[in-house]
Amino acid sequence: MTFRPVKSTSTARPTMEGAGVHLHRVFGFGDPSESDPFLLLDDFRNDDPALYHKGFPWHPHRGIETITYVLEGEVEHGDSLGNRGLLGRGSVQWMTAGSGILHQEMPKGDFSGRMHGFQLWANLPGAHKMTDPRYQDIQGSDVPEIIDDDGTRVKIIIGKFWGKTGPVDGIAAEPMFVDVSIPPNTRKVLPVDAYSNAFAYVFAGSASFRDASQPIGVRVEKEFRGEELNIRDMSGNRTLVRFDTGDEITVTSGNEGVRFLLISGRPLQEPVAWHGPIVMNTQAELMQAVKELNNGTFIKSQH
Repeated sequence: MTFRPVKSTSTARPTMEGAGVHLHRVFGFGDPSESDPFLLLDDFRNDDPALYHKGFPWHPHRGIETITYVLEGEVEHGDSLGNRGLLGRGSVQWMTAGSGILHQEMPKGDFSGRMHGFQLWANLPGAHKMTDPRYQDIQGSDVPEIIDDDGTRVKIIIGKFWGKTGPVDGIAAEPMFVDVSIPPNTRKVLPVDAYSNAFAYVFAGSASFRDASQPIGVRVEKEFRGEELNIRDMSGNRTLVRFDTGDEITVTSGNEGVRFLLISGRPLQEPVAWHGPIVMNTQAELMQAVKELNNGTFIKSQH
């Protein structure tokens, strides 16, 4: 097994999207090769309905897939094909925009007004950009969860992990998307596909993702199971951790434990022409999409 060192860390930045939804952008609209095949990750988390209730009214997508994972509250969605649905706590939607779709997403808080979820954009390879749109809506109760002997909990949304497979399938980039919770002061080694780009996004607690072999800022914090625990460069709430190559990552949780998304996918290594919610391979394809959006021919008939 080959340990993946940390390549970089960054903090999600506050921004506003849709009709006035206050959220934090983890990454997006930068260099797409850094996270290939993923384009964008948003953390929408708020306790004040005034900061999210206007939602994301009707808007187009083409050439990408969007993955919405709801932790608290609900997201009501509808689209130009007549689909309607409600994503509740713990549920997931993987939408393949393909040749084009118009949809809206309207967040609704829980009984106390809390709303928390994530949206990840995945690029589609050129051969699939004009495929028919489709949805995979997964209820929270259908997302498998593994509880390890030390209390570590892993919800497997997409891909294979520890012998179980998530309910979302047929995705071009062969991604893995898991929600990991690790108890306080616990060290775990987690598998990651060696051929995929991988990152972790911490959204509760803190952890070190550096192995003892990385000589960066070593500082002995406490005794741990009879051994010295080296805690260095602890990553806390809203921290993105990008990993270099390898087939496993090492995590050592802090005093409050840690919860993070662990996401990986095989890079497409294709040119990217990107304008807002439309992502194609060439500027000509992008201009054609905008032209069709303006003249009313953006939505294609289903094959």
